[in-house]
Amino acid sequence: MEKAPEAFRTISEVADDLDIPQHVLRFWESRFAQIKPMKRGGGRRYYRPDDIALLRGIRHLLYGQGYTIRGVQRILREQGVRFVQTVWEQGAEQPLRSSEDAADAEAAAEEMEEAAPSRRPLGRLRPSEPEVEPRRPAPRGERREPTFATRPHGALAPTDQQTLQAALAELAECRRVLDAAMDGTS
Repeated sequence: MEKAPEAFRTISEVADDLDIPQHVLRFWESRFAQIKPMKRGGGRRYYRPDDIALLRGIRHLLYGQGYTIRGVQRILREQGVRFVQTVWEQGAEQPLRSSEDAADAEAAAEEMEEAAPSRRPLGRLRPSEPEVEPRRPAPRGERREPTFATRPHGALAPTDQQTLQAALAELAECRRVLDAAMDGTS
Protein backbone atom coordinates (compact mmCIF):
# COMPACT_ATOMS: atom_id res chain seq x y z
CA MET A 1 0.00 0.00 0.00
CA GLU A 2 1.47 3.34 -1.06
CA LYS A 3 1.28 6.41 1.17
CA ALA A 4 -0.30 9.67 0.10
CA PRO A 5 2.20 12.37 -0.98
CA GLU A 6 1.39 14.48 2.11
CA ALA A 7 1.89 11.54 4.53
CA PHE A 8 4.74 11.54 7.02
CA ARG A 9 7.62 9.18 6.24
CA THR A 10 9.94 7.21 8.52
CA ILE A 11 13.69 7.58 8.30
CA SER A 12 13.97 4.24 6.50
CA GLU A 13 11.43 5.32 3.88
CA VAL A 14 13.24 8.63 3.33
CA ALA A 15 16.64 6.91 3.20
CA ASP A 16 15.37 4.46 0.57
CA ASP A 17 13.68 7.21 -1.43
CA LEU A 18 16.79 9.43 -1.48
CA ASP A 19 19.23 6.51 -1.77
CA ILE A 20 21.14 7.71 1.29
CA PRO A 21 22.03 5.66 4.38
CA GLN A 22 20.02 6.47 7.51
CA HIS A 23 23.15 7.44 9.43
CA VAL A 24 23.85 10.16 6.85
CA LEU A 25 20.38 11.63 7.41
CA ARG A 26 21.03 11.67 11.17
CA PHE A 27 24.43 13.29 10.55
CA TRP A 28 22.83 15.97 8.38
CA GLU A 29 20.40 16.75 11.22
CA SER A 30 23.45 17.62 13.35
CA ARG A 31 24.85 19.92 10.64
CA PHE A 32 21.68 21.60 9.35
CA ALA A 33 19.45 23.12 12.03
CA GLN A 34 16.71 23.50 9.41
CA ILE A 35 16.15 19.71 9.30
CA LYS A 36 13.61 19.12 12.07
CA PRO A 37 11.71 15.85 11.72
CA MET A 38 8.98 15.14 14.23
CA LYS A 39 10.16 12.73 16.90
CA ARG A 40 7.85 10.32 18.68
CA GLY A 41 8.43 8.10 21.67
CA GLY A 42 11.71 6.26 21.51
CA GLY A 43 13.17 8.92 19.20
CA ARG A 44 11.49 7.57 16.06
CA ARG A 45 11.68 10.22 13.32
CA TYR A 46 8.82 11.21 11.05
CA TYR A 47 9.60 13.46 8.09
CA ARG A 48 7.03 15.87 6.66
CA PRO A 49 6.90 16.56 2.90
CA ASP A 50 8.75 19.88 3.45
CA ASP A 51 11.50 18.04 5.38
CA ILE A 52 11.89 15.58 2.50
CA ALA A 53 12.06 18.41 -0.06
CA LEU A 54 14.78 20.07 2.03
CA LEU A 55 16.72 16.80 2.23
CA ARG A 56 16.40 16.39 -1.56
CA GLY A 57 17.82 19.88 -2.02
CA ILE A 58 20.71 19.26 0.38
CA ARG A 59 21.46 15.96 -1.36
CA HIS A 60 21.41 17.70 -4.76
CA LEU A 61 23.79 20.42 -3.60
CA LEU A 62 26.20 18.05 -1.85
CA TYR A 63 26.25 15.16 -4.31
CA GLY A 64 24.99 16.69 -7.54
CA GLN A 65 26.62 20.12 -7.43
CA GLY A 66 29.69 19.28 -5.32
CA TYR A 67 29.12 21.76 -2.50
CA THR A 68 30.60 21.13 0.93
CA ILE A 69 28.48 21.09 4.07
CA ARG A 70 29.73 24.58 4.87
CA GLY A 71 28.74 25.71 1.36
CA VAL A 72 25.21 24.34 1.75
CA GLN A 73 24.94 25.99 5.18
CA ARG A 74 25.87 29.31 3.53
CA ILE A 75 23.23 28.81 0.81
CA LEU A 76 20.59 28.06 3.45
CA ARG A 77 21.59 31.18 5.36
CA GLU A 78 21.72 33.48 2.33
CA GLN A 79 18.96 32.12 0.10
CA GLY A 80 16.70 30.37 2.58
CA VAL A 81 15.04 27.02 3.10
CA ARG A 82 12.48 27.49 0.29
CA PHE A 83 15.28 27.94 -2.24
CA VAL A 84 17.01 24.70 -1.14
CA GLN A 85 13.69 22.82 -1.08
CA THR A 86 13.23 23.54 -4.80
CA VAL A 87 16.83 23.61 -6.06
CA TRP A 88 16.72 19.89 -6.93
CA GLU A 89 13.77 20.25 -9.31
CA GLN A 90 14.42 20.24 -13.06
CA GLY A 91 14.83 23.78 -14.40
CA ALA A 92 15.14 25.30 -10.91
CA GLU A 93 17.48 28.23 -10.32
CA GLN A 94 20.87 27.07 -9.10
CA PRO A 95 23.01 28.94 -6.55
CA LEU A 96 25.91 31.04 -7.76
CA ARG A 97 29.30 29.71 -6.75
CA SER A 98 31.42 31.96 -4.59
CA SER A 99 35.17 32.00 -4.03
CA GLU A 100 34.38 30.54 -0.57
CA ASP A 101 32.84 27.48 -2.24
CA ALA A 102 35.96 26.85 -4.32
CA ALA A 103 38.20 27.19 -1.25
CA ASP A 104 35.92 24.90 0.79
CA ALA A 105 35.89 22.27 -1.98
CA GLU A 106 39.67 22.37 -2.26
CA ALA A 107 40.09 22.08 1.53
CA ALA A 108 37.63 19.17 1.65
CA ALA A 109 39.54 17.34 -1.09
CA GLU A 110 42.81 17.84 0.79
CA GLU A 111 41.24 16.58 4.03
CA MET A 112 39.93 13.49 2.24
CA GLU A 113 43.41 12.85 0.85
CA GLU A 114 45.03 13.26 4.27
CA ALA A 115 42.36 11.14 5.98
CA ALA A 116 42.95 8.18 3.64
CA PRO A 117 44.69 5.52 5.75
CA SER A 118 46.73 4.14 2.87
CA ARG A 119 47.21 4.27 -0.87
CA ARG A 120 45.74 0.79 -1.28
CA PRO A 121 42.46 0.99 -3.25
CA LEU A 122 39.32 0.67 -1.15
CA GLY A 123 37.86 -2.79 -1.34
CA ARG A 124 41.07 -4.73 -1.89
CA LEU A 125 42.37 -7.09 0.75
CA ARG A 126 45.98 -8.15 0.90
CA PRO A 127 46.45 -11.55 -0.78
CA SER A 128 47.51 -13.14 2.51
CA GLU A 129 44.25 -12.18 4.20
CA PRO A 130 41.60 -14.92 4.18
CA GLU A 131 38.09 -14.35 2.96
CA VAL A 132 35.76 -13.46 5.81
CA GLU A 133 32.44 -15.21 6.19
CA PRO A 134 29.51 -13.36 7.78
CA ARG A 135 29.23 -14.26 11.46
CA ARG A 136 26.22 -14.80 13.65
CA PRO A 137 25.48 -12.23 16.34
CA ALA A 138 27.60 -12.55 19.46
CA PRO A 139 25.94 -14.06 22.52
CA ARG A 140 24.38 -11.50 24.83
CA GLY A 141 26.99 -9.56 26.75
CA GLU A 142 29.83 -10.57 24.40
CA ARG A 143 31.17 -8.08 21.86
CA ARG A 144 32.75 -8.93 18.53
CA GLU A 145 34.59 -6.73 16.09
CA PRO A 146 32.62 -6.03 12.89
CA THR A 147 33.48 -7.95 9.76
CA PHE A 148 32.65 -7.42 6.12
CA ALA A 149 31.41 -10.07 3.75
CA THR A 150 33.87 -10.54 0.91
CA ARG A 151 33.68 -11.83 -2.58
CA PRO A 152 36.09 -14.16 -4.35
CA HIS A 153 39.65 -12.86 -4.64
CA GLY A 154 39.19 -10.66 -1.56
CA ALA A 155 37.12 -7.83 -3.12
CA LEU A 156 34.52 -6.27 -0.85
CA ALA A 157 30.89 -6.41 -1.87
CA PRO A 158 29.63 -3.14 -3.45
CA THR A 159 27.37 -2.39 -0.48
CA ASP A 160 30.33 -2.73 1.89
CA GLN A 161 32.40 -0.42 -0.33
CA GLN A 162 29.62 2.19 -0.26
CA THR A 163 29.32 1.88 3.51
CA LEU A 164 33.07 2.37 3.96
CA GLN A 165 33.17 5.32 1.56
CA ALA A 166 30.27 7.01 3.39
CA ALA A 167 32.01 6.39 6.73
CA LEU A 168 35.26 7.86 5.37
CA ALA A 169 33.42 10.99 4.20
CA GLU A 170 31.79 11.36 7.62
CA LEU A 171 35.12 10.90 9.38
CA ALA A 172 36.72 13.57 7.19
CA GLU A 173 33.92 15.98 8.09
CA CYS A 174 34.28 15.11 11.78
CA ARG A 175 38.01 15.73 11.51
CA ARG A 176 37.33 19.14 9.93
CA VAL A 177 34.95 20.05 12.77
CA LEU A 178 37.42 18.87 15.43
CA ASP A 179 40.30 20.76 13.79
CA ALA A 180 38.16 23.90 13.67
CA ALA A 181 37.26 23.47 17.36
CA MET A 182 40.92 22.98 18.28
CA ASP A 183 41.84 26.15 16.37
CA GLY A 184 39.11 28.05 18.21
CA THR A 185 37.04 28.65 15.07
CA SER A 186 33.77 27.13 14.01
